[in-house]
Amino acid sequence: MTLEALLASLHLLAMLTLVVFLASQAALCRPEWLNAAVLERLPRLHLIYGLAALLMLLTGAARVFLGIKGLAWYGTQPLLHLKITLFVLMSLMALPTGRAFRRWRDTCRATGALPDAAEQRRVRRWVMVQAHLFPVIPVIAVFWARGW
Repeated sequence: MTLEALLASLHLLAMLTLVVFLASQAALCRPEWLNAAVLERLPRLHLIYGLAALLMLLTGAARVFLGIKGLAWYGTQPLLHLKITLFVLMSLMALPTGRAFRRWRDTCRATGALPDAAEQRRVRRWVMVQAHLFPVIPVIAVFWARGW
């Protein structure tokens, strides 16, 4: 029982960390806030966001394989498969965002130029889609926990 509580706590901690760093990216991507200092910070925030996502994935897998219910029970749950699908979709959306942040930082270091407004809006849109998609995952978990 202690292991189950520990795994659940670590999974929740990873989720909350992910939310903090995804929200930070969304806030700092605003065109009116974007400057050279922000361009230095965004790739670091994105890295921490990615590490939190990895931790969330690993703790979720640990719950499946080491938890009380086990793989036999989790494997048959359609809402788990939906949660994983949404998580993978979010992860795929994060890839071009991270590349853009690194490209922006490198360009700013080399030339001092900020990205143009159209690219800023495009990348921020990707971040915002992720930010709006993520809360669906815990909502699914709540319905799943209530026997839906």
